[in-house]
Amino acid sequence: MRIRGLLPIGALLLAPWIALAAPNVVASLQPVHSLAAGVMQGVGQPHLLVTGGASPHDYHLRPSDARVIAEADILFWIGPDLERFLIRPLNNVKGKVQAIALLEAPNVTVLPLRTGGVWESHRHEHVEGAHAKQDHDHEAAHEADHDAHIWLDPVNAIAMTRRMVAVLGEVDPDHKTAYERNGAALIERLNQLNQQLALKLAPVKDQPYVVFHDAYQYLERRYGLNAVGSVVLNPEQRPGAKRVAEIQARIRERGVRCVFSEPQFQPALVNTVIAESSARTGTLDPLGAEIPPGPDAYFQLLEGLADALQACLSGA
Repeated sequence: MRIRGLLPIGALLLAPWIALAAPNVVASLQPVHSLAAGVMQGVGQPHLLVTGGASPHDYHLRPSDARVIAEADILFWIGPDLERFLIRPLNNVKGKVQAIALLEAPNVTVLPLRTGGVWESHRHEHVEGAHAKQDHDHEAAHEADHDAHIWLDPVNAIAMTRRMVAVLGEVDPDHKTAYERNGAALIERLNQLNQQLALKLAPVKDQPYVVFHDAYQYLERRYGLNAVGSVVLNPEQRPGAKRVAEIQARIRERGVRCVFSEPQFQPALVNTVIAESSARTGTLDPLGAEIPPGPDAYFQLLEGLADALQACLSGA
């Protein structure tokens, strides 16, 4: 008598529908996870590390996260400039897990960090192909000198997608065709998204605004937006009285239309800096804290940012 639920060996050999196992893929952040999920659709599902309203700036790995990383075949992350919490665990599994830093992906435009939290208008021609090479020795002390929020430019997301397709196809050649097919469809959607965002943001691109922390440079450069400063210089540290006074002066001098908070941080500080000004408040979420993970999350994230900017800056 055959054990229920098991197929005879002969049936296993003859059944073409039995799926080949996909590689075990881990993604650090929601936007990275969404792109990976789109490339892997129909083949497998990547695991997301930083979920919900957590911020990569102050994230602490749980023991369960360390186990997930140790069991992974591939880990997609932005790189040590952003997810510093991954540097040590990736050193521990070096040679076992293929860690792909998307900041280093071919054709990703990498911008330098801006100094200070008050900026002059920088709405000039978008710089293409500025690709920074990183030191791969994660054991050395790593000082971030690049803006790591690369996913907030859909053109960068296209380059990130191409890198994922190449890596997955190399690690898992049995599903290479599926990855390439999914990648092509995803890139087509990203091109359409880029065009849609340009149209939506064009009417408000001249309106000055202030963000909570300097996370949106890629979005600003791509669509010619007029961000003039950030409330905090470091999202992990509360600004002092001098910094608050400086940004309040900036709001008055530039006639700032809107000051944006973020769901990962307390909004009380934003209410303080807009006191005695006509600036409105809005919320920008660079990670998609309330968006369900999956292939559509990246698109919902970018569309949500554009909607929030358009609503607050237009006065709608």
